[in-house]
Amino acid sequence: MPRMLDVSEDVRAEIGDEEADRLLAGENAPGSYDCTSCRTPGDSEHEATSTVLFVGEETAVLAFAHASCIPSQVVQVSEEQLQGAVRSITGDEFGGAAPEQAVLGITSGLILIEGALHPALVVEPTAPIARPGSGGTTDEFLPLLIEQGFVPVTDVGRMPSVLSGWSVLLAMGQLHAILQPGTGGGGSPVSWWQAHQPLQVTEGWRAAANRTQRVLVFAAPVGSIGQQPREDLLRDALEKAASDGTLVSAAMPLAGT
Repeated sequence: MPRMLDVSEDVRAEIGDEEADRLLAGENAPGSYDCTSCRTPGDSEHEATSTVLFVGEETAVLAFAHASCIPSQVVQVSEEQLQGAVRSITGDEFGGAAPEQAVLGITSGLILIEGALHPALVVEPTAPIARPGSGGTTDEFLPLLIEQGFVPVTDVGRMPSVLSGWSVLLAMGQLHAILQPGTGGGGSPVSWWQAHQPLQVTEGWRAAANRTQRVLVFAAPVGSIGQQPREDLLRDALEKAASDGTLVSAAMPLAGT
């Protein structure tokens, strides 16, 4: 049965016309799948579905997503990230290096600290993050971040320290990525989180970021913060996570405008 698939020109160019046509005819495409963006079930027989091709240095993995979540596209990732993609697509627990596009939710807001408003991003995975080789029994999101230099938060009203080598990429007033140092701490920065499509931020958030040239990044395990509709509720959720010992943070320089 033909699937309701979208195969972009970029994806078609990578996989070839023959494979693309087989997908569209329903020969190689799954009926049901877990969306690589929101991680909820999808059905390519009954709803518009995007093909997403993760391309590493040596291998590539084809995944599927709700068309309402992200368009069909090619996503360049490191070979290490690609192995994480394979684990997620085959239903295994995520390793620490899974492609963050699939597992990290980002909320932007302004946080009042010491009488001034600061631009903040709140990062919360949509699923537990397992340490590679651990078997996926324990959520290791916070320990992994602490190893990277994030610091546990006991008071949301205190400025976090700057995390060396990390930055937040803003371009044309939209949020594109959170960058971390390259492998081994050298080379070009790589994306720790990257937007499938650039995310809009408010004028106030952008103005604060341009003023401070720094973004505060808070992170908490899945289920700790949730999608808060107002900044006061977001602040309340952050303070609760801090009191529960489930919040880490870091300040990062602003890259772009």
